[in-house]
Amino acid sequence: MSASAALPGKPPSLSPAGRRLALVGGSLGNLVEWYDWFVYASFAIYFADSFFPGDNPTTKLLNTAGIFAVGFLMRPVGGWILGRAADRNGRKSALTLTVSMMSVAALLIALAPTYGQAGYFGALVLLLARLLQGLSIGGEYAASATYLTEASARNRRGLGSSFQYVSMTCGQLLGLAVLITMQHTLSTAQLESWGWRIPFVLGALFAVVVFWLRRRLTETEAFTEESGTDGGTNGRTDTARGTLRALWQHRREAGLVMALTLGGTVAYYTYTTYLTKYLIGSAGMAKSTATLVSFTALTVFALLQPLAGLLSDRIGRRPLLITFAVGCTVGTYPIMTALGSASSYWSALGLSLLALVIVTGYTSINAAVKAELFPTRVRALGVALPYAVANALFGGTAEYVALWFKDSGHERMFFWYVSGCALVSLVTYVLMPDTRNAALSRAEAQAEAGPDDGEAGPGTEAGTAASAEAAR
Repeated sequence: MSASAALPGKPPSLSPAGRRLALVGGSLGNLVEWYDWFVYASFAIYFADSFFPGDNPTTKLLNTAGIFAVGFLMRPVGGWILGRAADRNGRKSALTLTVSMMSVAALLIALAPTYGQAGYFGALVLLLARLLQGLSIGGEYAASATYLTEASARNRRGLGSSFQYVSMTCGQLLGLAVLITMQHTLSTAQLESWGWRIPFVLGALFAVVVFWLRRRLTETEAFTEESGTDGGTNGRTDTARGTLRALWQHRREAGLVMALTLGGTVAYYTYTTYLTKYLIGSAGMAKSTATLVSFTALTVFALLQPLAGLLSDRIGRRPLLITFAVGCTVGTYPIMTALGSASSYWSALGLSLLALVIVTGYTSINAAVKAELFPTRVRALGVALPYAVANALFGGTAEYVALWFKDSGHERMFFWYVSGCALVSLVTYVLMPDTRNAALSRAEAQAEAGPDDGEAGPGTEAGTAASAEAAR
């Protein structure tokens, strides 16, 4: 029996089987959410003509990228609403709600009429679906990041939380696999006419399966302890839990989340969703070849996440974050320049892998770092809202900014933009404390302090305030 489970009056810790189910449920749901989110970007090259008239292909992609970016504007709203729900009603209920919303959004896109059928009404349906997806994904990140971190053993949080980006990347890989399959079974005309709708129908069906799975999940120990259910001992209703007022008390941590997210989110979207378009539009690579490069690179990238997460459990979070930021600040310009002139599959793959290895220092552990900054009562909202704001301002607009620079004839300025964002995060990583040893619940704080000491022990490097509040 674990130390926390042995404490009288505390909710029992998850069993190894419970932790595995939590990992599978949180990850698979996250996979479907991000499959639906990224499949829009993967298939945009085929459905741009269906919704926007004109002869300039870059302008059409700008329009579809603009709608992609608009989805990010709803992420702070989703982070606020669903992050609050996760802190007040539980991580499990929020996870179930987000995947349901994403299923509806996928169906809307699949059924949207084209410009030839209904003029710009189809684009409006597309826009509404992306807004709903943004609302859903804003809450999904918070709920899954918090759930995966809280459900993991304390000395394996880096490993457990790394599966968020494993599932995110696998969602994109699933979308790319569907794209590659359809590229080899349908003609370009068929893909542009009706084939692009198929992946959105599949996404809606996948969500039904995940909805059933998530209803079987067990709530985390940290939440049941805080909410006073299942043996919790606080015996009172905390009306401020999950509110903006409670988050304001942790505004420094919220600011840290925004700053540490800035460089990572821009780099991630540059080397994932934008990469295929960049190889096609700038390097002149065939669509099928560019898609295969992205698929192979992302497969390796997904496999790297648990290894890096496990490494952070041994050496701390900051070394990986700093390595990412230095590599991205210094390496973006030469890597992107070389990718722009890559003439073969292997050269493009090698450069893409180099970039994604660097990005792994951020993606593998950022969920754990953010969750470890906040106490249970405001953890989901604290992870969700500042992260979503940073994504809306920088991650969601990365592809649009890249295409805008390209359209204006200054494409390489985007490379400096990515480097500048990484530099801001680098300063943050250097100045912030490491979060690896933070206690996420009163049970952990008491186990750390010992049975005769009600205060948190001195071993925590970061999250000391969060541990102290959780222990009250």
